[in-house]
Amino acid sequence: MGKYIHNLPLFEIAHRLRTNELPLEQFINELCDRIEDVEPRIHSLLPEPDRRNRLLQSAKELLAKYPDPNNRPPLFGIPIGVKDIFVVDGFETHAGSKLPASSFEDKESEVVTKFKNAGALILGKTVTTEFAYFQPGPTRNPHNTEHTPGGSSSGSAAAVSAGIAPLALGTQTIGSLSRPASYCGVCAFKPTSGRISTKGVVPFSPTADHVGFFTQDIECVELVASLLVENWSEVPEVINQKPVIGIPIGEFIQQCTNEVIDWFYNKTKDFRMRGFSVLEIDVFENIDMINKAHRNIVASEFALVHQDRFNEYGNLFSEHSKKLIAEGQSISQTAISEAFDLQNRVKNTFRQISESEGIDLWISPSAIDTAPKGLESTGSPLMNLPWTFMGVPTLTIPGDKINSGLPIGIQVAGAWGEDEKLIKFCSTYKI
Repeated sequence: MGKYIHNLPLFEIAHRLRTNELPLEQFINELCDRIEDVEPRIHSLLPEPDRRNRLLQSAKELLAKYPDPNNRPPLFGIPIGVKDIFVVDGFETHAGSKLPASSFEDKESEVVTKFKNAGALILGKTVTTEFAYFQPGPTRNPHNTEHTPGGSSSGSAAAVSAGIAPLALGTQTIGSLSRPASYCGVCAFKPTSGRISTKGVVPFSPTADHVGFFTQDIECVELVASLLVENWSEVPEVINQKPVIGIPIGEFIQQCTNEVIDWFYNKTKDFRMRGFSVLEIDVFENIDMINKAHRNIVASEFALVHQDRFNEYGNLFSEHSKKLIAEGQSISQTAISEAFDLQNRVKNTFRQISESEGIDLWISPSAIDTAPKGLESTGSPLMNLPWTFMGVPTLTIPGDKINSGLPIGIQVAGAWGEDEKLIKFCSTYKI
């Protein structure tokens, strides 16, 4: 385990805090000690001068509210990192930008309120790229601080990886959950489009934005998802038949580096040896068109979302964001309509292939490469883009450290609306 990596399993911590096996105030102090030691090197959190005392005060209030361990909510005392595009009462929101907090004022994020109702504490705001796009923040990868943690949910992924937060919120419009999870060696869940509320979150592209979360252990993904996903429905505890796995071959996978491709196909051999039925299908034959269509949708919506802010504070926008706004403004309504038409065709083709072949899960690398060196770029989201384009649920699971010495993850996608089944399959069969 690397110098800045720390095991902080959510499932175990949550149980120990609820039962008083781990006193909450002791845990807060230990966590703040770790933050003071590690945070100056990885920069995952927005600075807060009196974090420890605020958290200890919140802990006292929580203990007073729930004195009986038998009546404590599921996330009692769990400190969560919150990406700085979520509105949180008592915290300023800047969306990783130089704009004043007044330009992002809104009601508290519905997701944050749900976490508070489940007993969670707000650890603090985590670093995001500007407006959840490409302009990087200062966050470094805990596995190797010379490398990016990915983006845009940079701070959330790094905080979980470093053992600063057992749980952290993020968002994905292209690959902003799955890619940083891969680079930082943690789990990330992205729901079916619309199944976790985006209210109170600074939008990037309203039709493509997804709210999700990071944690170290897949055991607690189901617990957290059940608290956030709309109309959550339990699935049988044991799924008696191993899932059929689809592998999306062709130009989609060829976007990866040779190192990742070799590693991935070795992983598919492991699945076959474990008795899974594995089918290789070129499900994204038109991947270049998909990439372009998604880009057109998110760029055009980004320009609309930030139009008023840009008119007032344009000089404070980074060059990355300025260019995306200009690009979005130049896209014709015809191109946007064609992009949504393609989206519907791709979703229908994916569903038809999955149903006709009996495929339960689709597995692919969660990034085209391991984390690039330097902080100038947060890496490529191309492995995540078509799944976000279709809005299907995905779960990123830590894989291995490959020749680069950095982690790479497995990205598992399920059918539209079947988030519960995706998570249950992955946890039951150790995908």
